[in-house]
Amino acid sequence: MTTETSPAEPRDLPDYAAARAELLERPGLTGRPRRAALARLTDHWLAGLLASAGAPGSGVALVAVGGYGRGELSPRSDLDVLLLHDGPIARELPERIWYPVWDAGAKLDHSVRTVAEARSVAAADLKAQLGLLDARHLAGDAALTSALRSAVLTDWRASAPARLPELRELGRERAERHGELSFLLEPDLKEARGGLRDLVALDAIAATWLADAPRDGLDAAALRLADVRDALHLVTGRATERLSLQDQDQVAERLGVLDADTLLRQVYEAARTIAYAGEVTWRAVDRVLAARATRGRRPGRAAFRFTGIGRGAGAVARGAVERRPLAEGVVEQDGEAVLAQAARPATDPVLPLRAAAAAAQNGLTVSYATVRRLAAECRPLPVPWPDEAREQLVTLLGAGEAAVPVWEALEAEGLVTRLLPDWERVRCRPQRNAVHRWTVDRHLVETAVRAAAMTRRVARPDLLLIAALLHDIGKGWPGDHSEAGEVIVRDLAARMGFGPEDTETLAVLVRHHLTLVDTATRRDPDDPATVETITKAVGTLPELELLHALTEADALATGPAAWSGWRASLVDGLVARVAAQLTGAGGAPVDGALADGALADGALADGALADGARAGGAPSGAPTAEQERLAVEAACTGAPALSLLAQAEGADPGTEPMGVELTLAVPDQPGLLGTVAGVLALHRLAVRSAGLRELDPIGAGPVLLLSWRVAAEFGELPEAARLRADLRRALDGSLDVSRRLAERDAAAPRRKGIPTPPPVVAVAPAVASASATVLEVRAHDAPGLLHRIGRALDGAGVRVRTAHVSTLGADAVDSFYLTDAAGRPLTAERAAEVAAAVRAALG
Repeated sequence: MTTETSPAEPRDLPDYAAARAELLERPGLTGRPRRAALARLTDHWLAGLLASAGAPGSGVALVAVGGYGRGELSPRSDLDVLLLHDGPIARELPERIWYPVWDAGAKLDHSVRTVAEARSVAAADLKAQLGLLDARHLAGDAALTSALRSAVLTDWRASAPARLPELRELGRERAERHGELSFLLEPDLKEARGGLRDLVALDAIAATWLADAPRDGLDAAALRLADVRDALHLVTGRATERLSLQDQDQVAERLGVLDADTLLRQVYEAARTIAYAGEVTWRAVDRVLAARATRGRRPGRAAFRFTGIGRGAGAVARGAVERRPLAEGVVEQDGEAVLAQAARPATDPVLPLRAAAAAAQNGLTVSYATVRRLAAECRPLPVPWPDEAREQLVTLLGAGEAAVPVWEALEAEGLVTRLLPDWERVRCRPQRNAVHRWTVDRHLVETAVRAAAMTRRVARPDLLLIAALLHDIGKGWPGDHSEAGEVIVRDLAARMGFGPEDTETLAVLVRHHLTLVDTATRRDPDDPATVETITKAVGTLPELELLHALTEADALATGPAAWSGWRASLVDGLVARVAAQLTGAGGAPVDGALADGALADGALADGALADGARAGGAPSGAPTAEQERLAVEAACTGAPALSLLAQAEGADPGTEPMGVELTLAVPDQPGLLGTVAGVLALHRLAVRSAGLRELDPIGAGPVLLLSWRVAAEFGELPEAARLRADLRRALDGSLDVSRRLAERDAAAPRRKGIPTPPPVVAVAPAVASASATVLEVRAHDAPGLLHRIGRALDGAGVRVRTAHVSTLGADAVDSFYLTDAAGRPLTAERAAEVAAAVRAALG
């Protein structure tokens, strides 16, 4: 008697389950070779199943799709298989293939379709279309598989303009559901942003021939995530994609990694590479699709025009491409910051920070090609940094949310660790605390983002932003991170070129960034020792302002559990008591503590200005011989006298901004400050610091002495003779500066830029000056800002006796000492009216 073999139980086929188990445990076979070997084993098995199922010799093919189609299988991956046919097939044929797969314990995602049906499904279902893009022939009619691949690719390329936005939206939805792989303590290796699913999207974009991802490091990142996923499958015995806390030690051990933290750092680094590649690629897609749409709307010959002035700022537009100047050596093109044609990265080490700051302040990012070029060609900054480098870093951080993608671009090419070597220890470092939502380095950036919204609350926004960026820098070292951070920040502050006083302030902020909230929430607020704890840490009101803002920014960046209305009220109350103690007002709280931006008693008199801020502009001490000479000349001639000293004379042009020290002496006249500031704005000179004071050199009446430190907005200084001529014309009334500025802005409007905190205009308490009323203005710096303030003060009919003007990054912190026509301080009512007029002028 003979036995008949059932088609569903074929003979002479390998025991797939046993062979698979042996392969997964084979010594020395890991990673990509093991995934490829598992795919080959499965290919052979499925091909045998198709043959034993009695499939006809033509018109039927078995096709791997999706992840299996890419030729690699993880230990617990599903088998995505399509039975392709070109006509009627026996109903039993698919069952003779699928049932043995299920019996072997493999997870199967299967379908049976003709080429036309597969194309129809793909047209309706993007996920199905993505799977078919990786179609790979397994067995049967190879010509049928080839026809499917050709048709699917043709359809994909033809429908790309419509389908790519849908693909992007799928990615956004996944990111919202699963978060960012780079920051999660229990990340989903496949679905989170920066995970394996994003690699599939990048391959799909490349298949359209419209754009391709930057490939440097991408393959290594994909390999790392795939290896971790394999280890996770083997450790858990399940097809899981979530790297749970309880599995991380075993996964690390299986991969030969030191510990779970090292494992997470490797995962985070891979995810950042993938996420950044995705951002770059999607921007390229946007440019291509926008260009296609523009060509469709604008048939015929392209326009050709120029905008902007200055070297490297001649913005040329050919067709849809427009180059608009942003800063020296930096222009906007296609929604990104790129290098101007005249830029010379090899001789301009500040250029990376200048490009980053310009991009962030305009709500842009730096193009991939530009960041790559900057990383390759720019030499390291000298130590200590030039002033401009420090100012540009502060300007970048002051952009708030807009700084994040720019920072990520710099980090992707290693520019951040080149600027701040200690950053490497905190980069991608996990924080195993449920309260924290970010890695250490991203928490520091997020704290700076939060601090950027608080810059109007402090007299030194630059110190607040730098302290925010560095407050947890000690977490990369053993011991108390606050103590370690204090040591590190002293070194970094000196490296950045901060003076001794500012370095000390930064050290205090880093050392005590937890002191305020810990004391407020754990100590008795009515105990004098509680206040004393803080007064021992900070000795001045400006430092208290800074610590208060840093405390709040740090907590808000940590996560929702770290800051609440209750915590905020406790901290505010403690700050008010400490402020009262520092001002000698006893233990009573100060009315309206510093949180609302009100100026504290003595804030102007004690440390409000930067180290050396007055040296470059605001006059202090006895006038110099040159200043006296100019004052005498102005008093004798009745005309303005000025001197210009180029800052870059005799210096390396790559280490200092192209700028000038401008000293101007003019017989006293109304509207002087605003008029001169307007002329400088007209010549595209950005005011970094300025000062004004009165002299009477020959007893013939007061002469106003104005000292300025200015930098050319686009790197090219105006001719001194032309600047002198325009100043004289503006002062004698023959040049209407306001009208000229308005005409220029109307002809070439500036980019709107990013949202910024509203300006704060406040009258300081009377203790700030006995002989004048002090008006402090804190605002986002912008061309013509000082001109508008000066016009408002002139329109209000007050005299500016002295002024101290400082631009700290992107923030202006200006103090004006005002009197009435008789030289007396303003009444409280009059001062309030003047403040309102300035506030209105700033809009």
